[in-house]
Amino acid sequence: MDNRLIEIFIDSFSKILIPGLTVTIPLTVISFSLALIIATAVALLQFADIRGLKQVARFYIWVIRGTPLLVQLFVVFFGLPSLGIVIDPFPAAVLVFSINEGAYCAETIRAALESVPRGQMEAGECVGMSYLQIIRRIILPQALRTAFPTLCNSLIAMVKDTSLAANITVTEMLMVTERIVARTYEPLLLYLEVGLIYLIFCTVLTKLQKMGERKLNAQFTGSRQA
Repeated sequence: MDNRLIEIFIDSFSKILIPGLTVTIPLTVISFSLALIIATAVALLQFADIRGLKQVARFYIWVIRGTPLLVQLFVVFFGLPSLGIVIDPFPAAVLVFSINEGAYCAETIRAALESVPRGQMEAGECVGMSYLQIIRRIILPQALRTAFPTLCNSLIAMVKDTSLAANITVTEMLMVTERIVARTYEPLLLYLEVGLIYLIFCTVLTKLQKMGERKLNAQFTGSRQA
């Protein structure tokens, strides 16, 4: 690397990192938090096997998982204005990412709920607990431990998927990188640099995932011994 490339790398690092901290990470956190709420509700509807509502949940999952995320972004941001519904770029991205990720996480949580032995439900009923109490105090805590690694993988994937938000003019890391590339004509260096920053973010999340798994395993072991 010559001096010019080194200067570009150093100068652009903070310019790419700052949108990552102020746009990419908030977009991921807000979207994933909403996705977990959606996913839990959809998974519980399927787990409860409520006629009609279960079919609605399955239809939602079928449609969202069967269409590309980029198409969903375009439908919301570019398509809805034709119906008189205009949404700003960042809220549009949050809406689409949360709905999209909610469908995938719903299947993860549903599988985790179904992995809990049915005897746990029957034991709760025997001690007089209501259905909601059994779900909240017995089923969900055990399902969370099972679903946690997969949900963390989904979170890491979402960090990278937020780069698609550049297509609807959200000024996140990839869009900033593209602007710098247009000015410096150094695409290889700059795209490797933004890839490095994504790698740093995902590495931190991977470390947090391992810490969370150890804590959950310790709590589970302690509760069994008690």
